[in-house]
Amino acid sequence: MLVAVGDVPVAGLRAFVRCDLNAPLAGGRVADDTRLRAALPTVEYLSRQGAKVILASHLGRPKDGPDPRFSLAPVAKRLSELLGRPIPLAPDCIGPQATAVVAAMAPGDVVLLENVRFHPEEEANDPGFAEELAGLADLFVNDAFGAAHRAHASTAGIARWLPAVAGLLMERELRVLGGLLDQPARPFLAVLGGAKVSDKLGVIAKLSRKVDGILLGGGMANTLLAAQGHRLGRSLLEPDMLAEAASLLTGKTTLHLPSDLLVSPSPDPGHPVEEVPVHSVPEGWMALDIGTHTRQTFARLLGEARTVFWNGPMGMFEREPFAGGTLAVAQALADSTGTTVVGGGDSAAAIERMGLAGSVTHVSTGGGASLEFLEGRRLPGVDCLRRRTR
Repeated sequence: MLVAVGDVPVAGLRAFVRCDLNAPLAGGRVADDTRLRAALPTVEYLSRQGAKVILASHLGRPKDGPDPRFSLAPVAKRLSELLGRPIPLAPDCIGPQATAVVAAMAPGDVVLLENVRFHPEEEANDPGFAEELAGLADLFVNDAFGAAHRAHASTAGIARWLPAVAGLLMERELRVLGGLLDQPARPFLAVLGGAKVSDKLGVIAKLSRKVDGILLGGGMANTLLAAQGHRLGRSLLEPDMLAEAASLLTGKTTLHLPSDLLVSPSPDPGHPVEEVPVHSVPEGWMALDIGTHTRQTFARLLGEARTVFWNGPMGMFEREPFAGGTLAVAQALADSTGTTVVGGGDSAAAIERMGLAGSVTHVSTGGGASLEFLEGRRLPGVDCLRRRTR
């Protein structure tokens, strides 16, 4: 059984809260504070209850120990602004300096430890490192759903040493995503995009037994279109996946593929852009977004659905001429009166970019984690909570 932080007494305890504060930085500042804001309910709850709140997170992928480019200092600054009080940053996540910062805490205080990935033992899930992290606290609260599919020291290993519970964000993620697999209102549609069909074969297989239809876009749709025999010029696709794509096309689940595409010789500015049927991609051109007719069809289907799960862009949405398909899906979800779940990653970025996050039921903080959860894979950051809850 998995117990949430609200189910246990925390007053006076030192709570080690693993968050996912891996936010993009620009000019030494947090460029997108979505993940920080998602962490606030658990932080504020623990602080109000009189716990000593010790926050831990990774940031980026430092390779050779501490690196100023990946310091959590900008994150501490933005958290201070969001919480309306100073949030000290400990110089390290273990050792005498971290111990001293924690020892000086009073009930209700919040501190942030420096990047756990400054120590290679973090990703190696080193038992000694996990034990050092655990030595700072009395309770492990895992609220980092975005990292729950990683068996790292601060996401899973630490639970060998401390009682472990789910944070409020983790609890909500598991409840909402679990509801998609339990008894979703129907029609239940999935929208899947992104570059590679190989990345999502598992989730397609799992969802095909649960959904009433799957809408496909992006590079993964190109591979299925090629399996149908369409010539797609220089479009991104996976030739070695054509056999698997063909088997998907003959399955029982209804797959909705693009009927028209936005194409260009190059995604770079200054090149011509045309809209063509899927069977008319010019030689040497590439498909970079779904076309107008496909957008309209997808919007109509999504408007009729009672449950929708979306993960992955419909094209190269980071380039302005090719953002329309992804934004059309985002708008269709926002307009829906059903349950709408956005599965993190680029989809979450698109819905945030449009200011529509508040118009959908749930925007997951975990792209990879949400897909692995829906595939039915075991998530180490969740399994450790079931094993170690007190």
